[in-house]
This record gives sequence, C-alpha cells and structure tokens, in this order.
Amino acid sequence: MTTPAQGIWRPVGTHRHSEVSAVIGQGADVFESAARDVLLWRVKTRSGFRVASTDPAAAGERLVITARVLGITITEPVEVVEVVETADRVGFSYRTLPGHPVDGEEAFIVSRDDDAVTLTVRSLTAAATSGIWRMLYPLLCVAQVVARRRYLRALVS
Repeated sequence: MTTPAQGIWRPVGTHRHSEVSAVIGQGADVFESAARDVLLWRVKTRSGFRVASTDPAAAGERLVITARVLGITITEPVEVVEVVETADRVGFSYRTLPGHPVDGEEAFIVSRDDDAVTLTVRSLTAAATSGIWRMLYPLLCVAQVVARRRYLRALVS
C-alpha cells in the first residue's frame, strides 16, 4: 500500500517502489489550491492523461484513465482506495484493475511543513499478470519515470 496518510512510507512486498517529492510553492493559499487540484485529479490531467471523472477522488470510486501515445489510446482502469484530508496533508491513492498496463498502486499527496508545500508521488509497480502489457513492462517502467517528472511539475504555483 502507498498509504497517503503516512508521512514516512515503508513499502513492503515484491512490487517495484518509488517515492518522489518536490516543493511546489509556499503558504496557505498554495496549499489550499494544490490540495483542491490533487483531489480533482489535476496531477494526472495536467500531465497529459484524461480522467473519466470531474468529481474529487473518493474511496471506492472506479474509473478509467486514458493516455494517448503515438496515436494509440491506452486505457487504465483504477479504483481509489484511500483519501486523506487533514489540515496539513491531502491526497489519495488508487490501485490498478484488470486491463491496466501494470499491476500496482499510485498515490498523490500534497503536504505542508511550516510554509513549504510539497507534492509527493508514491508508486508500487509490477508487470501486468497477462497480455501484451506484461511483455512491455520494461518500456512501461521508463514511461513511469517520464510521467513522474510531469506529475511533479503539474501543481507548481
């Protein structure tokens, strides 16, 4: 689990794990704006993905994320597993569903410490259980690195 409610993450299991963070601004206004944007999936949409929802992330919600790569639409079915909203930490995590190119979980967390506002992206990734995506897993790992860089720039104020 990517446990967005926890400040310190200790991943377990066999999935490949990643945690990247960047300071995206300063102050209460930046935190409130970024918190709203992260729950409205703007980390994904501002990074080139389409999300089949305009509502804030809600635990138990199932939806489809799509990406266009080289003229091909890639479908990513997911389920939101956890949402956190506290005075200094807002975010959510989702897990992949069958048909997603990889098996795993991803979390987007906005936090503030004193005046600094930080976006953190956590992921657990393994090859899909079957299909062509399983064979393309090494390429998908490279694509994830590119996506993470985009995510960290998506909410910069």
